[in-house]
Amino acid sequence: MQKIQHFRPTRAIINLEAIKHNVLRLKEHLKKGVQIMAVVKANAYGHGDVEVAATAIEAGATMLAVATPEEALHIRKHFPNIDILILGYAPVSFAPFAAKENITLTVFSSDWVDQVKALTLSNPLKLHIKIDTGMGRIGVTTIEDLMNLYKAISSSDNLLVDGVFTHFATADEEDETYFNHQVSKFEQFISSLPVKPRIVHAANTATMLIKDQQLQYDAVRFGISMYGLAPSAYVKTKLPFPLQTAFSLETELVEVKLIQPGQSIGYGATFTATEPSYIGTIPIGYADGLIRKYSGQHVLVNGTRAPIIGRICMDQCMILLPAAYNIGEKVTLIGKQQNEEITIDEWAEKVETINYEVPCIITSRVPRIYNKK
Repeated sequence: MQKIQHFRPTRAIINLEAIKHNVLRLKEHLKKGVQIMAVVKANAYGHGDVEVAATAIEAGATMLAVATPEEALHIRKHFPNIDILILGYAPVSFAPFAAKENITLTVFSSDWVDQVKALTLSNPLKLHIKIDTGMGRIGVTTIEDLMNLYKAISSSDNLLVDGVFTHFATADEEDETYFNHQVSKFEQFISSLPVKPRIVHAANTATMLIKDQQLQYDAVRFGISMYGLAPSAYVKTKLPFPLQTAFSLETELVEVKLIQPGQSIGYGATFTATEPSYIGTIPIGYADGLIRKYSGQHVLVNGTRAPIIGRICMDQCMILLPAAYNIGEKVTLIGKQQNEEITIDEWAEKVETINYEVPCIITSRVPRIYNKK
């Protein structure tokens, strides 16, 4: 394969050794026999689905989870044998493709099953029934609906109930009232099934890390913490093992200029110097995922924090430098430099969001460069 050459210095560095570390440590934490389902949806939370999946499998993951049919087909091209589950909705029209490619689908509607029965499938289609125990998204909400769905699937020779699962809404919170309500409801639904499917799974990242090991069931879905991030501030204080962050973001100075008091910078002239100031320009902007709300966020230059000033442009932004640095000086937006570090959590706090969102919105225009020992 021809190596892609990147000329623009802006890039996301993905530490695959960190992902490997996180999966290996999780394996040590799980009950014996519990499978790890590596969640690589949304291009592996912005980290790169194929590379992350390969690393997770190498470290012991035995299943992969995605969100859409397109994601599943892309992953299947690179991994012909591993189990792949689509966690979200898949249209009826995708069922023949899923059967052909051995992709497992999430199902929650008897009508959907009836429509699939009318199709010609080249191979049996594996299904995981989704139970909505309180998340309010997709899933059956009554035992009656569960039984009707189970019967509809079981009446076909081409459909197989391979699994059943739910998703917890508050597993990452200290108050367990709602979480325990969901657990109780899930147990009731499972016990109503005539035969337990091959795989029962409910544990998202927070559940597998800080809750009762009995909730690991047959498999766990390892999402945000596979990438070295805690699901919440509360979970961060309860982690059973240290996580290693996989994502960093860097660029370099492409222009440095000295401006005088009264001179302004950027669209709208929102920054005006009050003293002689060195201004650095870096080639990253909102088209790369550095949205305009990040104005004021610090970056690192020579191990020193420097704020983004003025309005962030589509392809560039400006920073207030503590000194005159050379063109080509490395600028770290997320990651470590010398004794300083800017974390994804800091970025998330800056724009009042969650750490999940930060790497996901760094666009594909920013190349992912993979480090692996």
